Amino acid sequence: MVYLIGSVVGFIVSLLIGALGIYIGARVVTGTDDYGYALITAIVGSLVGGIVAVLIGWLLGWLVVLVAWIWVINWRYPGGWGNAIGIGLIAWLSVVAITYALAILNVLTFRMLGIPSI
Repeated sequence: MVYLIGSVVGFIVSLLIGALGIYIGARVVTGTDDYGYALITAIVGSLVGGIVAVLIGWLLGWLVVLVAWIWVINWRYPGGWGNAIGIGLIAWLSVVAITYALAILNVLTFRMLGIPSI
């Protein structure tokens, strides 16, 4: 039961941080100022990425999932594929910076970031 609760909390925290990354990317690239919209985009992106990973992820792995995630951003935000790639790149960099800062502040552990503890 504790493992299930930890997994749900981890998913929610990851989703909120991922949505913040998309929000920052969309704000910089398109000027869109709506965290709720970014949160829905993160949820849809997570679902589409999961479905793609299960159905055809075995074929090309993370590359197919990445393209599916960028497709969701392209579908949800204006400006075409170039803007979607820009939003995705800024979102990824933002999420890395945010999670690293939270790990330094002992809010998250580095293990959550995939960095083994020393």
